[in-house]
Amino acid sequence: MVVLPFLLDLLVPPRCLVCGDPARDLCGGCRSSLPWLGDRTCARCGLPAPCGVRCPAAGAAFDAAWAPLAHEGPARELVTALKFRGRLSAVDVMAGHMAAGVGRHPGVLVAVPAHPSRRRGRGFDQAQELADALGSRTGRPVARALRREGAATRQVGLSRGQRAAAGRLRFSVRGTPPAVVVLVDDVHTTGATLDACALTLKEAGTTSVAAVSYVRALSP
Repeated sequence: MVVLPFLLDLLVPPRCLVCGDPARDLCGGCRSSLPWLGDRTCARCGLPAPCGVRCPAAGAAFDAAWAPLAHEGPARELVTALKFRGRLSAVDVMAGHMAAGVGRHPGVLVAVPAHPSRRRGRGFDQAQELADALGSRTGRPVARALRREGAATRQVGLSRGQRAAAGRLRFSVRGTPPAVVVLVDDVHTTGATLDACALTLKEAGTTSVAAVSYVRALSP
């Protein structure tokens, strides 16, 4: 069945997920403009090191955080293409960028779950898609260990304190969670959602939680 993708490419030539130029996934210009964070990041919060007088993740329930890219430029546009335009082909590109770095954090992959209403509206859960793609690429097990509770709330533009306000971020555990977990999400902004997930898992018996996201916001 190799012929079918070839014919589809002739009928509908593939376009860059970011700028729309002819390309299989990302064009050369967008690929070269990706804002890689490199290895000089704080192991605790994922920001470029030094992360500040007091690490933003000090006191967080997750033990480590990492993302390959800053939430800027083509990387930000890839997240937008996936979440708001339903471009599921972005998942494999994003997972490819994350796969090598995930190896530094052992554990079972667990997606940060979207609220059911968001999942219904989009037709998919972007973090779960990422976790499944990472599992396929790395051979890691994937567990659906968390569910989101409460009402759907808008997170964009809120501070860490506002995001973490009582009742805004509620999660529960499905069954017995893995002892060692790697949380997977698309964007690490303030860390409040990752913190709430990690706390829920640890209260249920998980001993170690690392947070791996596709992009890290440099200015929450």
